[in-house]
Amino acid sequence: MSEILVLGGGMVGISTALELQARGHAVTVVDRKAPGQETSYGNAGLIQAEAAEPYAMPRALPEILGILSGRSNDVIWSLRGLLSQLPALWQYYRYSHPNRHLALSQPNAHLIRTACADHDRWITAAAAQDLIAQDGYLSVFQDAAMFDSLASDLERLRQSYGVEATAMSGPELCRMEPLYQRPPAGGIHWRDVWSCAAPGELVARYAALFQSRGGEICTGDASTLRPEGAAWALMSEAGPLRGEHAVIALGPWTPPILAQLGYRVRMIMKHGAHRMYPTGPKLRRPVHDAQHGIVLSSMKGGLRMTCGVALEASGRVPDARQLDRGAKGLAAYMDLGTAEGGPIWHGTRPFLPDMLPMVGAAPRHDRLWFHFGHGHQGFTLGPTTARHLGALIDGGDSTSLAALLPQNRPAVLS
Repeated sequence: MSEILVLGGGMVGISTALELQARGHAVTVVDRKAPGQETSYGNAGLIQAEAAEPYAMPRALPEILGILSGRSNDVIWSLRGLLSQLPALWQYYRYSHPNRHLALSQPNAHLIRTACADHDRWITAAAAQDLIAQDGYLSVFQDAAMFDSLASDLERLRQSYGVEATAMSGPELCRMEPLYQRPPAGGIHWRDVWSCAAPGELVARYAALFQSRGGEICTGDASTLRPEGAAWALMSEAGPLRGEHAVIALGPWTPPILAQLGYRVRMIMKHGAHRMYPTGPKLRRPVHDAQHGIVLSSMKGGLRMTCGVALEASGRVPDARQLDRGAKGLAAYMDLGTAEGGPIWHGTRPFLPDMLPMVGAAPRHDRLWFHFGHGHQGFTLGPTTARHLGALIDGGDSTSLAALLPQNRPAVLS
């Protein structure tokens, strides 16, 4: 019997397994696919050390109307997708009030500030330095007012959270990133951000490190998890597994698993997608193009375009509108090359309405632990929140993690 079962083989689950293993625990990871093959595979590859303030829901009327009318490419939606998530979206709207958002930014910033260092521990041990660049990333603005607004806020971000960034003119940005053939209004260089040329491969290398140190990874069905006496049990392809503890690190697949145990999780499913340009040009660093709502990242296999959020009903055929709009808009500034054929990749960001990950003990079950709901930052924060969860499992003080604990968040978990 393993001491701890970790359910989930993405960045969050594998980071959890590594952390607990390093603390001396015997750990088995269980997932339906090989590590790094789901949401962790398809992101923009950023370790976002600048993301001290979590993504709030727009509350200004022009922004809301832009989304509802379809003018904004940051968010697309369907009526069924909105209605199916309405209670969680209403909570998200309320938590996005400036005063509440400011309060929630404090614990989020506490996590973000160590994200690169927490990754570096495993990057070094897994010999994955070849996948990582430490050159930051660029936010590019065609709209002068939008650029001026963010540029004027940089000093506040530096003083409040230690975020290091530099504003630059359009011509300066073109010199930094020659792929832009026409100068935009301006840009921001977020200097502390790291980027990864193959996010799924990084998770796989972390998983290989875990296995090389004696850890076990099994293919199994998380929906079979159940308490069995003083232990937790589930079925794997190799047969039944049992553990003294179980950690739920299943990202967007968490709600139905916890519903079987009597918990209701209000989670917003922010669907996302990417498209590859195998012959596309190589960027010096990733680029977020604000007007077109996309991120461009040079990856193994070519240039990756990642889009914003789609609030769609589960099971819907992936929508390529955001990627198509982004490619059309960017054609005026750069040559992307030819997109790969076939269907686009799509995944889901598991976003909680209060914008913070859920980290800590289950309120109504012994030795069951929650580690999910990282939203846009699962790839960034997996090792960081795993470090905090490991301390909790080992009996550490939870005072500094009060905002993340399940028992303190009845609006999100009941």
